[in-house]
Amino acid sequence: MSIAFLFPGQGSQSVGMGKDLLEIEAAKAVYDAADAALEGGISSLCFEGPEEALKLTANTQPAVLTTSIALLAALDRRPDVVAGHSLGEYSANVAAKTIGFADAVAAVRKRGQYMQDAVPVGEGAMSAVLKAAKEDVLRICEETEGCVEPVNFNSPGQIVIAGAAGPVAAAGEALKALRARVMPLPVSAPFHSSLMLPAEEKLAPDLQALDFQDPNVPIYVNVKAEKVQSGAAAREALIQQVSRAVRWDETILKMVEDGVSLFVEVGPGKVLSGLCRRIAKDVDRVNVATLADVEAAREKIDAARA
Repeated sequence: MSIAFLFPGQGSQSVGMGKDLLEIEAAKAVYDAADAALEGGISSLCFEGPEEALKLTANTQPAVLTTSIALLAALDRRPDVVAGHSLGEYSANVAAKTIGFADAVAAVRKRGQYMQDAVPVGEGAMSAVLKAAKEDVLRICEETEGCVEPVNFNSPGQIVIAGAAGPVAAAGEALKALRARVMPLPVSAPFHSSLMLPAEEKLAPDLQALDFQDPNVPIYVNVKAEKVQSGAAAREALIQQVSRAVRWDETILKMVEDGVSLFVEVGPGKVLSGLCRRIAKDVDRVNVATLADVEAAREKIDAARA
C-alpha cells in the first residue's frame, strides 16, 4: 500500500485557518518561521484576516503554504509520494525536503506578486467549465479568437479556462450553447495561461538561485502528470507550471496506477478530497484541515502501514 500526501492551492484559504494549531509547538514554529522569512504579518493574516488582504495573491500564496506545512508538522507522519495542486506543489516540495520552508515561503510571495503584475486587474479572467467534454473545451478554446486556454484539468467534467477577459467570456458563451455550466471565478489574474509567461520569466532566476535537493520521496508534478525524483527536475516543474496547465486528473490517475491506495489532503479546505472522489472514487482518502482532523488521519495512515 502506498500513501500520497496532497497539498491544496490558492482558493482554499479562509480567515482563521491554522489558529487552532498554535498549541502544537512544531506547527507554531512554522508560523514563526514564515513571519521571520517574510518580515512579519503572515500568521496574523491567517488567524485574523482581514479577508480582503488574505485574498491578495501575494498574501494568499504564502498563507496557504504556511498553513499546509503547519498542518503537516502537526500530523507528524511521512508520505510515500507527494503532489500539490498549483501553488500546492511548493508545499509538496517542502514535504519532500527538496527545498527549505523559508526559501519556499519567500519564493511563493514573489510568485504571487509576479503573477499579479503580469496582467493588469480586469484584463484577465478565469472560468470553471462544468459538465463539458474535454474535447469540446479544447476545440472551443482553439476556435475562439484571442487568448483563452484550458488551464486546470481538475476532474472529469471540471475544467478551468483562462486568458484575456473578452475571449474567456466568448468561449464561455460557446460552451453554454453546448449545455455546459460556466462559472466565472473571482480571481485577480489568468493563472496558468500563456499570459503568465512574464511572471515565469521573472520567477525562473529566483528559483535557479535556490538550493534544490533531490526529494526524499517522489513528487508528482502538475506540468507532466508524472513523478520526478531529482531536485533539478522539481525546480524546472515549478518554473514551467506558472504558464502551463495543471493536469490534476491525470496526476491522480497516474498515482493510482503506480499503487497509491490512500490520499491524505494536508492543508486548508477539502477541495482536493472532493476532486479525488470524482477522479478515483474507489481509493481511500482523508483530509487534514484543522487540528481536530489530525488524530483520525493518523489512525488511517497507521492502519494503512500496518
